[in-house]
Amino acid sequence: MERSQPKRALAALALAMTASAAMPAMAGPAIVADIDSGRVLYSEDATQPWHPASVTKLMTVYVALKALADRNIGLETAIPVSKRASAAPPSKIRLKPGQEITLDNALKILMVKSANDVAIVVAEGVGGTVENFAAMMNAQAQRLGMTDSHFINPHGLFAAEQQSTARDMAVLARALLTEFPEYAQLYGIGAVKLNNIVMLNTNGLIGRYPGADGMKTGFICASGFNVVATAARGGKKYVAVVFGEPSAQKRTIKASQLFDRAFNGEFSRGPQLAALPRVGGTAPNLREDICVKRLGREPSENDAPAAMMQGTNDDGRPVTMMANGVAFATGPRDEFTPIDVFIGPSSGSKRAPVAANRKAVPAIQTATAEPPAKPEAKANAKSAPQKSTQQKSTPPKSAPKTPEKSATKKPSPAANPVKPETAPTSEPAPAPAATASPAQTAPAKAAPPVENAGGIGISPAGPASFRGTAAPQPAPGAAPAAGPGPLILPGAAAPLPSTLAKPASGKPALKPAADQ
Repeated sequence: MERSQPKRALAALALAMTASAAMPAMAGPAIVADIDSGRVLYSEDATQPWHPASVTKLMTVYVALKALADRNIGLETAIPVSKRASAAPPSKIRLKPGQEITLDNALKILMVKSANDVAIVVAEGVGGTVENFAAMMNAQAQRLGMTDSHFINPHGLFAAEQQSTARDMAVLARALLTEFPEYAQLYGIGAVKLNNIVMLNTNGLIGRYPGADGMKTGFICASGFNVVATAARGGKKYVAVVFGEPSAQKRTIKASQLFDRAFNGEFSRGPQLAALPRVGGTAPNLREDICVKRLGREPSENDAPAAMMQGTNDDGRPVTMMANGVAFATGPRDEFTPIDVFIGPSSGSKRAPVAANRKAVPAIQTATAEPPAKPEAKANAKSAPQKSTQQKSTPPKSAPKTPEKSATKKPSPAANPVKPETAPTSEPAPAPAATASPAQTAPAKAAPPVENAGGIGISPAGPASFRGTAAPQPAPGAAPAAGPGPLILPGAAAPLPSTLAKPASGKPALKPAADQ
């Protein structure tokens, strides 16, 4: 996948303000850790339990990759869609019961579109049922040392007992990257295209922050806006976790600030992730503050995308953040050439391991035997073949290759028409289907998906199908990429070289934002 040259995404406005100007108080927990060593660089309430929202899907992917490594499932395994998956609340791609999707395509859609119906498909394909899969998630969380995490579902929609911590999510991010390095670029795909619908990644750092290469955002009213993000520059790679921000923009800005401070050496190396003391307790519910008092309604993951296209927030004012006299706001992100995904089996699906929810369940033996059938009934008994509800579809020619050799036949436009759901909230009842209008097929700033809001063609030698999806990386040991201007951070003694802030020449002006 190719990408245009980076557009510096956070424009800075030099304002005549006193040095005492302070950035608004941080809303929730946060942490920055070194991926290689596991040492903590920065910690703010990092062991406070929190509702993870859709960053839950990182654990869903981890369990799926473990099953893949154990050969219990394959990238080309065709997983049947159940009624339960089809009925999942938005965000979704409107899968129909009886359709199939390969694990390969499901994982891509999951990381980009954050589709809840796809999360259930993956869970049932790996664990047989959502309940079994949740037990697998909890077993792996305990094995990894995610001591404050408990999972009820694979998508992150609100459940009172589903919680995690910023520290636990940093542990999970590190495990994904160190245990399964061949799949690292899965988390940084800029966009996918299903039929003619282009879906953009909801991670506002992708295509904006130089070096940002993953991972996952999350939002429900109870949690606020969450993100688990990774970035690499100059031979260093860090993970930043931000929970509980009041908007998608502020989530992106806070994460970028933490990355800037880490790459510029402001943080000293602290203890190992496992050494942080536990707080205990239960996750707070922010619904009243995030969704009722602030807006009088439930915001979407995009946080009013129409308004944000004009660089404004929900009440029409410019969205700015202050740091020692410098204001900055989100601007446009890079354009992405989307990766094609499709619904239906691939050419290798017949040879792949069978999905757990397709395997036959042995019939329960009862003590009472049925009476023998009459001779006439035996003579006339025939097993009528069942008609399949699966609509056949084959991958497009441009679909990424997988280690299991994906097919190269182009699907019929009428096969498995799927309209991604982009309802404005992550917690409502399923919305009725609507007639879709095809999106632009050329690389474009398509309307980004909502949160809780899309096969991985990866080979161990280097995932060519993901080429260009991650931000360009400087060579190890090289100086960090030169930023377009200074970004002064709270507590900094002098202006720091920034990769996000750019003072405008002449009159300051806010750049419009493409999404959150």
